[in-house]
Amino acid sequence: MLQAVPPSDSLRRALGDVFGRPEYAWAGRRSFGEWVRELWYRLLDWIGTLHATHPAGFKVLLAVLILILAGLVLHVGYVLWRIARPAGRTPTGSGRPAGGGPRFEDARAHRERADELARAGRYAEALAHRFVALILELERRHALTFHPSKTPAEYVREARLDESGRASLADLVARLYRHLFGAVPCDANVYREFGVAAETVFRHVATA
Repeated sequence: MLQAVPPSDSLRRALGDVFGRPEYAWAGRRSFGEWVRELWYRLLDWIGTLHATHPAGFKVLLAVLILILAGLVLHVGYVLWRIARPAGRTPTGSGRPAGGGPRFEDARAHRERADELARAGRYAEALAHRFVALILELERRHALTFHPSKTPAEYVREARLDESGRASLADLVARLYRHLFGAVPCDANVYREFGVAAETVFRHVATA
């Protein structure tokens, strides 16, 4: 005896009901890298379309991007100049540079200058002087060798500190970069905490 075959529309309806359930929703998940790559390709497509359909608009966009890049480069250069300026050696034999700033070799003078700048509300500049004072004091304790061409991060690798001291110095460098290069706001509390953290580094100077 032949078995009755159900109508095709009933079969389609039954299959639709079954595979329409949430457990059968097979949506692939994209990784963050794939999302970024897709976004990058879309941007390239958009730029290509803009260049083909609106050449004048493409030139304006390119000019704006170049100006932004130049501004960023100038800003980084200015910040580097600001942080390196207090550490410039005076060519004369006097104790202080012609501008009246602290003597290059004098850690105490840099701490005093840092406090003076902090009282004036110039906390980011104060951090730079406080860091120079820390480095000069570490040099006096034979934990490193100061040189104007070195970056703050280089001192972390060079400093003869124990593991905890090296981590503390690295944290101070990260704070310095964050407020000088990253333009993160700096206030009296930040400056005070930076000074306290700098003092704790001295307890971790490795013995010869």
